Amino acid sequence: MDSAVGINLSFFQEELKGFVYRRVKDRALTEDIVHDVFIKVQTRIGQLHEQQKLTSWIYQITQNTIVDHFRKESRSLHADDLDWENDVPNFNECVTRCLQDMMGTLPDKYREAIQLADVDNLPQLALAKRLGISYSGAKSRVQRARQMLKEKMDETLIVKTDSYGNVIVCEDRGSCCR
Repeated sequence: MDSAVGINLSFFQEELKGFVYRRVKDRALTEDIVHDVFIKVQTRIGQLHEQQKLTSWIYQITQNTIVDHFRKESRSLHADDLDWENDVPNFNECVTRCLQDMMGTLPDKYREAIQLADVDNLPQLALAKRLGISYSGAKSRVQRARQMLKEKMDETLIVKTDSYGNVIVCEDRGSCCR
């Protein structure tokens, strides 16, 4: 299991550096924290009982390591001072481009509903009024459109995200990302 984790850790390195840097804004400190995370992961890998939770487990260790660092360095900075919630998910260009391409393949009524609701951020009550359908009809239409997109994405890509919504794996099954 350790050798598999070593391979996965090298895969996580750049993602973790970005995750840490967005919070600490210091390249040298980022390198130190990521190094500490890798040591903790290697020494504690026996504590991980469910391999499918590896990614979230590593990110939890990373988050705790950042907090621990600031606790040691300054008693005036608290974990609450770090901006965890406002971090925008780092969707890679492949996923974004595929979603845009796939939206174009949806039937018109579904494409319009998801465009207005999810891209233009139109509230579903306003969506219902604009489309001339009931509120529950608008909700259903958006949900069906999302489901259609999900099915198309599942056919085209293998996408895995961490617990924060960051894309950590994006493998092309077909022609989407060529």
